[in-house]
Amino acid sequence: MSVRILALVGSLRAGSTNRQLAEAAVKHAPEGAEVVLFEGLGDIPFYNEDIDVEGNLPAGVVALREAAGGADALLLFSPEYNGTIPAVLKNAIDWLSRPYGAGALTGKPLAVVGTAFGQFGGVWAQDEARKAAGIAGAKVLEDAKLSIPGSLTRFAETHPSDDTEVAAQLTEVIALVRGEATAAAA
Repeated sequence: MSVRILALVGSLRAGSTNRQLAEAAVKHAPEGAEVVLFEGLGDIPFYNEDIDVEGNLPAGVVALREAAGGADALLLFSPEYNGTIPAVLKNAIDWLSRPYGAGALTGKPLAVVGTAFGQFGGVWAQDEARKAAGIAGAKVLEDAKLSIPGSLTRFAETHPSDDTEVAAQLTEVIALVRGEATAAAA
């Protein structure tokens, strides 16, 4: 069984090291796992219950919910903005948490990884993303973690896909997510 893992990147910047890390996940996904990078988080309006109306949802929200609904698991890539989760990633979690109790995250295996310039690699933001996703109904994999510090220096001349250590660690995380998604489907 091939497991489809939806990747959401919490940075909209074209040269984002977290986007590069997600690209590395696509490239280094182990056999039996397909990582699909979602495009368009920047086009999704802030969550507002007044516009969360079936049949009249913004197109970006429909695309996000369909992509997450069609995935077996999710992998979030979170930088750290002022010590916490980026708004774009939190917004995606909010949209995916609805309708309450039956959102696209409900019961899905989910892991959070990322890289940041600071010495801890964005662990505060990643912990916040895990917390929000868990409350939203996802099955957060607490053992599937990867926080890479010093992103601007470490990846200044090397793409994360070409960093042997990062590629190996990322493959391990994806394998854990694949295993959990496979077990959930059985």
